[in-house]
Amino acid sequence: MNRREIMGAGIAAASAIATSDIARSQPSANSEITRIAWGSCAHQNKRQPIWNAIAQTNPDLFLFIGDNIYADTDNPAIMREKYEALRQKPEFARFRAAVPILAMWDDHDYGLNDGGIEYVMKDESRKQFCDFWDVPADSPRRTRPDGIYTSEVFGPDGRKVQIILPDLRWNRTPILSTFTDRQSYERWALTQFRQSKPIPGPYLRNPDDAATMIGNSQWEWLENELEKPADLRIFASSLQVIADFPGWEAWINYHRDHQRLIDAIRRHRANGLICLSGDTHYGEISKLDVNVPYPIWDFTSSGITEVWPVIPPNSRRIGEAYRDRNFGLIEIDWTNNNVKVSIRGENGAVKIEQTISLGSLRVPRF
Repeated sequence: MNRREIMGAGIAAASAIATSDIARSQPSANSEITRIAWGSCAHQNKRQPIWNAIAQTNPDLFLFIGDNIYADTDNPAIMREKYEALRQKPEFARFRAAVPILAMWDDHDYGLNDGGIEYVMKDESRKQFCDFWDVPADSPRRTRPDGIYTSEVFGPDGRKVQIILPDLRWNRTPILSTFTDRQSYERWALTQFRQSKPIPGPYLRNPDDAATMIGNSQWEWLENELEKPADLRIFASSLQVIADFPGWEAWINYHRDHQRLIDAIRRHRANGLICLSGDTHYGEISKLDVNVPYPIWDFTSSGITEVWPVIPPNSRRIGEAYRDRNFGLIEIDWTNNNVKVSIRGENGAVKIEQTISLGSLRVPRF
């Protein structure tokens, strides 16, 4: 059997398991990675048949990049119950037994909708997250004073894949809102919809230079990560990095950090970086190719169960967005030095696709 046949056999064997605490271990450091799937936004009380389609793509690794449950609580018992509900999902349990998963939280599994530094139960939330996702007992993710961010590097020289998972919740400056409460926004949005007008979200771009997505300590860590050698870097962000649309959570609302990320890629000559993101409840591709060291792509897949009723504007969107349940897949062609990234529907059909030459993702030498 080759590696693909072995993985396929593992998926078939795991299909006999209704529920399981077994999690597939991470690939070894020298494993050559050619297929990475990702997704976000999986409500634990809804059916999740999409895991079967993801498994059929035979990924080497799955990146679960936020809203992996919808906890939305400051009660530890309620959060624990919601993780247990996910554990009991048969399709998820079979998938988890067959495919390695590397996870990061977003707001709902962090515990506070659109929350940041102000969330009061972050330490308990971290413990439950790390326990559920089998984070090793000695991992700094369990003890860092400023979040659960992490990175991994897989593959031999010449085919190294670096995966960077920033924590966008623990230290994030509270978001600014145009409205005093959610109900006021929803009433206004309904009026806009009835008048066939655009419906931006309720949030503002923060003009304060001190406002931050990740905080100074995580920035130091991230800049060190960008110094590491890699042939493909995957910046797996729970929120959209490049998309430029009004009113919803995204890096663009924290202008200093948004620019600092671009500057860091240039300064550290961090070639080969693409962004993955979630959160939105629809899939799309965004691209920034002005005042950047090389074109920066942002591939958004969301959600496993969630679908947003209206696609908001995004001036950096490439092609059309896909408004239905979806997941993403990266296929790496090391021989031809390119990556093909697709957004796929619940049955695995390709809905959006883009091929990128790794040679186009290089900081120019002047």
